[in-house]
Amino acid sequence: MRGRYVETVVTKKRASSRDFINAYDREESSGHLAIGTAKDAGNPHWRHSLVHVLVATLSSFLFGYHLGVVNETLETISFDLGFSGNTMAEGLVVSTCLGGAFVGSIFSGWIADGVGRRRAFQLCALPMIIGASMSATTKDLWGMLLGRFFVGTGMGIGPPVAALYVTEVSPAYVRGTYGSLTQISTCLGLLGSFVIGIPAKETMGWWRICFWVSAIPAAMLALFMEFCAESPHWLLKRGRSTEAEAQFEKLLGGSHVKSAIIELSKSDWGDEVDKVKLSEFLYGRYFKVVFIGSALFALQQLSGINAVFYFSSAVFKSAGVPSDSANICVGVSNLLGSIIAMVMMDKLGRKVLLTGSFFGMAVSMGLQATAATSFVSSFAALYLSVGGMLLFVLMFSLGAGPVPSLLLSEILPSQIRAKALAVCMAVHWVILSWLSLMFLTKDLFFRAIETAKSTPMQLIFFYSLQFFLMMTRQ
Repeated sequence: MRGRYVETVVTKKRASSRDFINAYDREESSGHLAIGTAKDAGNPHWRHSLVHVLVATLSSFLFGYHLGVVNETLETISFDLGFSGNTMAEGLVVSTCLGGAFVGSIFSGWIADGVGRRRAFQLCALPMIIGASMSATTKDLWGMLLGRFFVGTGMGIGPPVAALYVTEVSPAYVRGTYGSLTQISTCLGLLGSFVIGIPAKETMGWWRICFWVSAIPAAMLALFMEFCAESPHWLLKRGRSTEAEAQFEKLLGGSHVKSAIIELSKSDWGDEVDKVKLSEFLYGRYFKVVFIGSALFALQQLSGINAVFYFSSAVFKSAGVPSDSANICVGVSNLLGSIIAMVMMDKLGRKVLLTGSFFGMAVSMGLQATAATSFVSSFAALYLSVGGMLLFVLMFSLGAGPVPSLLLSEILPSQIRAKALAVCMAVHWVILSWLSLMFLTKDLFFRAIETAKSTPMQLIFFYSLQFFLMMTRQ
């Protein structure tokens, strides 16, 4: 009976879908409760879907780990592989990975829609294992660059698929919390890379261990995803209604299958799911929503957060602070903010966290700009600079970090969600790779610092503008 009901819902046209649902509702006794608030007794238990989400967040852990793995190890890598002092080569070690991520993100939506979310995760893990192995065993720069490119392709596929999967398997009343778990996992990966990289400067060849370690969670992701649920949304789009029903039962419990199908049927499922073309995102009917999503990711990266993750060692070293201890503090600040965001996401809402995050980032940059002036002593400047940077990371992780991918996966129309999110993430990687390549040239980086010291109000204006834009959005 359920299978025939699902097939009927999926094949209904948009115009008649509401009538069909209303008729079904009238036939049911008024026992179906909306999946909306945690207090409703009819909500599915969150434990059913939690384990599946936790496995998916392994891709976010790998994302964070590979972002930070070169922070402490880049100096020894360049020495061992014979390009020490070549700032362009050092920049390529990072930016090649990000270039691979751009390639992976471009195709991630088509992969996720073509083979399903579970298989997409496994395809994400495969190049990460290969790339990490190549990086750990290479004897020259070219082997490192090729390995980093393979890792990057996996990094590009992972985040969009994780955002999709978490949105599609989570009960609505904990979706924000589960979405924040991906950011927490990214923070743990980043923090883990900082911790494991501490001995790199004293132990010869330790950087190779750092790359080998990353193959373990990648293998776990590929293995454990085999036992996880497939997205019921994807199965319904493929006309596999009986399987979708079984996955809903696994994720929500048997008593919530019908209500979940009713909720899902309100989305725009139609025959045009697989007919969406890339041109429609660039200048067609979906341009506006894709532009908003791309702009959100662009502002996220133009905030400069990854310059902090890449250059915290250099910045703290110039301030006379031990880089290993300081990097741990950066990781802890990032993790703390993400935990707070997880707790508050479904209570305060996405917009409040996003606006508060940008405002806090503006304040933190104001502190750092003040430290660069002649009005404070060198002792106070040290605390303002370091404290401002840690506050900047904390405020970023409260909203600007976790909200964009979660928000887009919720507001994008279902028939274009995977592909549109892939395009938006591609913009994210283009900007990040460009910034990384430029800032990894040390001379240019320190000239940028001097410029920032001479024009501190420009920094404050930039973040204040972002805050203003978010506050005035309807």
